[in-house]
Amino acid sequence: MKRAVVFGAGNIGRGFVGELFSESGYDVTFIDVDRALLEALNARRAYIVRLVDGEQVHDVQVGPVCALHADDRDAVVDAVSRAEIMATAVGARALPTIAPNIAAGVRKRQQAAMQTPLNCIVCENLKGAAGFLRGMVAKHLSAEEQGYLDAHVGFVNTVIGRMVPPLTPAQRAQDPTLIRVEPYKELPVDRAGFVGPAPQIEAMEVCDNFAVYTARKLYIHNCGHAVLAYLGYLKGYTYGYEALSDAEIDASLQAAWRESIAGQVARYGVDAAWLQAHADDLRRRFANRALADTVYRLGRDPIRKLGPDDRLVAPARLAETAGLQPRALARAIAAALHFDPPGDAVSATLQQRLSVEGIDAVLADICQIHPDEPLARLVRQNVWESAGKPWSATECTGHTEA
Repeated sequence: MKRAVVFGAGNIGRGFVGELFSESGYDVTFIDVDRALLEALNARRAYIVRLVDGEQVHDVQVGPVCALHADDRDAVVDAVSRAEIMATAVGARALPTIAPNIAAGVRKRQQAAMQTPLNCIVCENLKGAAGFLRGMVAKHLSAEEQGYLDAHVGFVNTVIGRMVPPLTPAQRAQDPTLIRVEPYKELPVDRAGFVGPAPQIEAMEVCDNFAVYTARKLYIHNCGHAVLAYLGYLKGYTYGYEALSDAEIDASLQAAWRESIAGQVARYGVDAAWLQAHADDLRRRFANRALADTVYRLGRDPIRKLGPDDRLVAPARLAETAGLQPRALARAIAAALHFDPPGDAVSATLQQRLSVEGIDAVLADICQIHPDEPLARLVRQNVWESAGKPWSATECTGHTEA
């Protein structure tokens, strides 16, 4: 049996890459810190992936699998040393904590003179995650071991598009191994990250121009979620699918996607019809009520999501390079400035900064949008027209719009 190791037995580890590895003929070992989950996986040697699409439900059994606790260092290192393929799905902040065990596994492979490549698909929400993890692993290796790492171990970037709805407490209590996912099944990976030939993995698409897929994920998928979140919040909706059912918000979403697609076509030379088909499919998937994605989850951490390279400002900049005025994206940026749900510390920080510093300073610092730019004027105009917060008054910005 071919062996695969997956660091992280959560939504993406168990709900996507673990399933794909199993379907590709691998015996999958999960590494995690949730003891109850690990015990259940080891007792059953399998788990259920429940595909939910509206009212349709289909169960897929994934196995054989086993599970190790992250603190069981010897067993984890041994699993890495014997694996043919790996993946991480632990969250970007946890990557430094798994790097020492990966390095020790690489060292053990070198000591055994293993020549078979080991490739690790890095399924983290972090730009350049593969390079980051590789650097973390290299820090724990000698110069000679780093030479072996370069020659025999690949770190591969990917973008994850599958959405995973939350389990209810009753479902979790009944079966801690159960995972519910949407049926969408596509794993684009960067060919440049592999050492040796890319293995044959179910639903994995090996891409030469990976930047196009990264842009598509961030500037269409994540962008769409942000539009629904921030415009939906202004109208009091709880779920993303509720916001999508609002005709005005749906029109704004479609307009934002048109602006984003035009920018991507200009920047990457990609086929507009290919991007539009992806957007159309996403709109259908966003309407899946079984996902139960909340406006809060889609919009939380607005300071990061308003960054110059993130899901709203970056496609707006691309649209500008294509000669467009990104009015719909500017409206979403303005709506994000009004996002202040109770309990979100980042949103509270943003509101405090807006009240003290004003819109211009916040746009310049967080979004890197200069106050005199056309995009800043579009955002300010939409801020004043949306929720009427105190900091949206002209005296707080020092600007008077024509």
